Amino acid sequence: MIRVRNLESGYGALRVLKGVSLHVDKGEIVTIIGANGAGKSTLLKTLASIVRPRSGTILLNRAPVVRSSAETIVAMGCSLVPEGRHVFGAMTVVENLALGAYIQYKRGKKYEIEEDLPYVFSIFPTLLARKTQLAGTLSGGEQQMLAMARALMARPGLLMLDEPSMGLAPLMVKELFSVVRRLRDEGKTILLVEQNAKAALGVADRGYVLETGRIVLEGASRELLDNKDVQRAYLGKEYRKINE
Repeated sequence: MIRVRNLESGYGALRVLKGVSLHVDKGEIVTIIGANGAGKSTLLKTLASIVRPRSGTILLNRAPVVRSSAETIVAMGCSLVPEGRHVFGAMTVVENLALGAYIQYKRGKKYEIEEDLPYVFSIFPTLLARKTQLAGTLSGGEQQMLAMARALMARPGLLMLDEPSMGLAPLMVKELFSVVRRLRDEGKTILLVEQNAKAALGVADRGYVLETGRIVLEGASRELLDNKDVQRAYLGKEYRKINE
């Protein structure tokens, strides 16, 4: 689905990503874990062409996309749910969802939008009850649902999630990760960036650990959960005691 090799990226003179290589195969949930400032969000923004890479290769469905626009990336089936949700607060839920389907509008495929609205409402039934409500009046969890639903309206094969659990109550986090599993079961591929390493590794098939812009560890989720260095750095004392 997506393959990255020797990726370098950053902002101005600041070099953030330093030779990052990774891959996400079709039908996988892959997570990137790491501390604040490790470069996780920069990685997703670079893959989405919001930030331009300095060097390296990115293949999306085997096609090189390093010089592609963000719109092209979406049209090729890759959508980003950004950190902080970034819903349009002065617009209704349905209007936000319509914006997510702008590629379909451009292609003259309004029938796809009519099909997709019931689909995203089936995943997030709370949004159906709020469909005429202004997005800015939704709770944090509801806004996260809306941000994910808006991305799904573009019909992505690859969905990239940037810190979806940030600031949410534990029950809402559990519900969102249940949705992530469902999307994978329905054929979506997921690249998940999370600071909540326990939750992320609990849902993912594989993971990468990113530290100061470099991949320092990779493996199956179970292997990373059992890794003492990962436990010490990202999972905390409580998790280690449970598993000792």
